[in-house]
Amino acid sequence: MKRINYTLFIVIALFLISCGEGNLNGKDAKKGTKAVWDITEDPGIGPIDKVVLKELDPALAEKGKEVFKTYCSACHKIKKKYIGPAVIGITKNRTPEWIMNMIMNPDGMMANNENAKKHFAEYAAPMANQNMTKDQARSILEYFRLRDSEKK
Repeated sequence: MKRINYTLFIVIALFLISCGEGNLNGKDAKKGTKAVWDITEDPGIGPIDKVVLKELDPALAEKGKEVFKTYCSACHKIKKKYIGPAVIGITKNRTPEWIMNMIMNPDGMMANNENAKKHFAEYAAPMANQNMTKDQARSILEYFRLRDSEKK
């Protein structure tokens, strides 16, 4: 019973952490603090070793938008911190591999990746493991790429 309660607590905490706000200029509009997406070449820890990016695929991005709404939007907002960080600008400052590994392997990333640990320290809630497939994670990445390519 204790194991079930502990697991439930972790899942809820991860769910609550994975939401956030932010904006394109790297500043939190309300607080004037720097956004957490510092530039890094870190690929992260998980099943994704290499992502080859091609031209934006609007159909894939649309699928990613729906997956994001279903699984991520309870905690993450595009331009605002919430329970977790805002996702705007993430593709400019994180590798595609890191993004997909964080989506697919949040537990491993938060336990073993320094950049993920920084997010955990700031938001004090772990990202929920939604058991995303590689295809779902890739579609979310494409949605983020589309959002980050749009003009303000």
